[in-house]
Formats: sequence, C-alpha cells, structure tokens
Amino acid sequence: MISESLVDLSRLQFAITALYHFLFVPLTLGMSFILAIMESAYVMTGKQVYKDMVKFWGKLFGINFALGVTTGLTMEFQFGTNWAYYSHYVGDIFGAPLAIEGLMAFFLESTFIGLFFFGWDRLTRVQHLMVTWLVALGSNLSALWILIANGWMQNPVGAEFNYQTMRMEMTSFAELIFNPVAQVKFVHTVSAGYVTGAMFVLAISAYYMLKKRDLPFARRSFAIAASFGFASILSVIILGDESGYEIGDVQKTKLAAIEAEWETQTPPADFTLFGFPSQDDMETHAAIKIPGALGLIATRSVTEEVTGIKDLLVEHEERIRRGMEAYALLEKMRAGDKAPDVIAAFDALKDDLGYGLLLKRYTNDVVDATEEQIKQAAKDTIPKVAPMFWTFRIMVALGFTMFFLIAMSFWYSIHHNVEQQRWLLKALLICLPAPWISCEMGWFVAEFGRQPWAIGEVLPTHLAVSTRSVGDLYLSLAGFIGFYTLLLVAEMYLMIRFARLGPSSLHTGRYHFEQQASAGAAAQQPAQAVKDPA
Repeated sequence: MISESLVDLSRLQFAITALYHFLFVPLTLGMSFILAIMESAYVMTGKQVYKDMVKFWGKLFGINFALGVTTGLTMEFQFGTNWAYYSHYVGDIFGAPLAIEGLMAFFLESTFIGLFFFGWDRLTRVQHLMVTWLVALGSNLSALWILIANGWMQNPVGAEFNYQTMRMEMTSFAELIFNPVAQVKFVHTVSAGYVTGAMFVLAISAYYMLKKRDLPFARRSFAIAASFGFASILSVIILGDESGYEIGDVQKTKLAAIEAEWETQTPPADFTLFGFPSQDDMETHAAIKIPGALGLIATRSVTEEVTGIKDLLVEHEERIRRGMEAYALLEKMRAGDKAPDVIAAFDALKDDLGYGLLLKRYTNDVVDATEEQIKQAAKDTIPKVAPMFWTFRIMVALGFTMFFLIAMSFWYSIHHNVEQQRWLLKALLICLPAPWISCEMGWFVAEFGRQPWAIGEVLPTHLAVSTRSVGDLYLSLAGFIGFYTLLLVAEMYLMIRFARLGPSSLHTGRYHFEQQASAGAAAQQPAQAVKDPA
C-alpha cells in the first residue's frame, strides 16, 4: 500500500504549482483579446492614443506572459516525476491533447508574441494587427487543449481499459475532443479570463482617473474594458449555469458536495444559499434555502431529482462490491484464464473496476476486503463537503460583485460621466484581486471535487503517484514554494512599477499635458500644442 504522506505531499505539490500557474493564466487570456480590440481600434481610426494603449497594456501583458510560461512548464514535468503510474496508465490518452497544445497553440502564441513586441517598426499596421490577433488565438487554443485534457480527467469518455496491457486506451478521439465537460470548462474558464483582463484594465484606469492623470488614455482604456468586461461577465454567469447542469448530469457526487445535498429531495431540490455543513452529522446546520432552485440548475426540470450524498454512498458501496468481482476476474485473466465466459463477465463489470481499486488504500488483497474496509472506501468517494460548499459560494459571491461593478462601469462609460463616480473608481481599485480569488476558488472546486479520483471513477489518486521518498517531496516542495514566491513578488513589483509610471512613460508628458489642456490650465499655450493627439 502507498504511504498516505506520499500521496498527500504529491497532491499538495501539484496543487501549489497549479495555483501559482493559474495566477497568470486568466490575465493572459483576457489581456490578449483586449490588446487585439485596442489595436483594431488603432488600425481603423489611425489615432495614436490607441497605439499607445496597445504598447502600454502590452508591456504589462508581456510581464505576466513570461511568468505564466515559467510556472506552466513545471506542471507538465510533474506528471513524470510525481505521477508516474498515472502517466503509464492513461498517458496514451492524456498526452495527446497536451502534445497538440504544445505543437499547435504554445508555439503559435510564443512565436507571434515576439513579433508583437519587436515588429512595430518592421510590419505594416494590418500585419501587426494580424500578429496580435494570432497571439490571442494562440492563448485561447492553448487553454482549449489543456482543458480537453482536464475535462477527460473529470469525465473519461472515448477510452476503455485493456486487460492485456493493463492501461487505458483511446477508442474515439472525437469523443475526447467533444467531451461535454471539457467544452463547458473551456468556455467558462476563458470567459473568467476575459473578466480578469477587463477588471485589470478597469482598476488601473480607475487609479489614473482618481489621480486625475493620463485622462484621455484612461477614458478610452476604461471604455473598452467596460464593454468587453460586460459581455464577458454575462458569459461567465450564463456558462456557469450550464456548467452546473453538466455537473448534475455526469458528476453527481461533486454536485452533491458543492450543495451539501445530504438527502435526495422531492424534486425540484432546494438550493442551500447559506449554512454550516457537517460531514459527521450529514446535516447542514442553520441552512437558508431557495426552494426549487437547485433542481432547475442541475436538471433543467421540476420533475427530476438531485441524488443526495446518503444515497450516493449506498450506490458507491454496491459499485465497490462489483469492482471486487471485476478485480477477481482480472486476476484470473492475468493468470492465463482467457475463457470467453470469463472475458464476457469482466467486460460486464469493468466499468466498476476503479471502485474496486479504492480498496487498495486499505488492503493489497482486494478480493477479500472486509465489510469495514468496503464501507470506509465508500466514504472516501465523497470529497470533504465544507471546503467545497464555501469555496463555491465565495466564487459566486465575487462573480456577482464583479457583475455589478462592471455593469455600472459600462453604464457610466456610455454616458460619459464615469470620472464623477468616485465611489465606483475606488470600488474597482479595491476589488482588483477579486477575479484572481474567484478563479482560484473555481479551480479548487473543480479539482478538489474530483477526489478521490485522479481519473474520474477509473484511477484512484492514491494509486497514481510515483514511488518517491517523502524527503524528496519535502525538499522539492520547499524549492517550488520559494522559487514561485520570488517569481510572484517579481511580477507584482514590475506590474506596480510600470502601472505607476503609466502611459506617460511612452511619450513623456503627453497625457499629463493633455489633461492640463482639457482643464484649461494651458490656455496660454499655442493651439497646436494643446491638440489631442487622438
């Protein structure tokens, strides 16, 4: 049996790596499209201010992109170093979308980002615009293939277990690509990235407005970010609802844990808005519920039920028992018994083999597991409810807060009086961390809610790890935390430094001077000098 410390440390190391990496990904997704929109405005209008917007925001985008690449490469190496059996068991399937991401999307994005920064004086306006759009396309294609791989971990379609090779093998590449979980995760994740980019531009533009500096630049940046952000936050909310429906269809245990749904209610199930879930009591104390809301979200009907955790435990215990039978048949076939009736019996039960493998945490003799071990393995199939319950609600609360702020930004922007709404500008600046917190909460819900599975209902996490020493993991974990913390501090320092310098650093005094002119402070200056370059 695998050491629990080894499993926990391997999970923690990968979680920290992913959390750090995901600090940079959403901003890359959002800023790439905002830059493309800004440069499109420059090409269509010829106004210098839009070119300066692309260059300034592009500088901040470049800092973020470089650190995102650095942290992302480490994650892929960890599949071989920390999750060797996982790589062996499902590598033929999981490796395909990751390879395509590297060959298609990452190289596209990385190549054209060089042209983006160094091609201003070497390319025509239209050529450079095409480069910027290709950077945006590359970053989104990268997210697509990575989320196809992750979606397969959540819902392993288009594959089956081969008892001769003792591995999972792909049966349909089309099913892998069009996995409904992967598609919903992609559109929801990239929309969240767009919101992150919009909030980033809105908050820094709000800072300039509060300081009454670089106003022509800030107004235009604010207007583009507000429009793009409003469309994006609506997408996040709509697609979040679609994600809830998809989870209710294929990940019933995760849904039950998110909602602390202990009992199977008479449809439509109520949504628990607030409460204190207790996994020991299997009850949510002081619960405040919205009647019928969960049933509508999870099933799109008022007649279908949402299965509760207690009933799921009974169902999973039955699947563990069938998994024990599948494991016994597998052992017979590996010993040389290839009789047609044995193979047919195994084929009928092989979908439950993963549940039988859950017993490997408690005994090496799966076939003769005790009743106590079976019940304990069944309990393991339910992730810890309280962390899931609260992180989901934090994510949703922050999402609706951002919806309100971005909607107000859009409203006042189209009415050209956003500078007078100092409460809104201050709120945007204070809420700058909100999209990152929300994205991290969403990642936690998606991945923690999949436990105890490395591959949903196929490969338990405790079997997927490499046979490394606990000391190696402690040492590498400390190294990752130290190195990534330095990278994060460097990013924050550079971002704050260049944001404070502002767009005036591109053309010394340009926007400061324009503001003086617009306020009447430069009334004595020649008319040509006070002309808005936009």
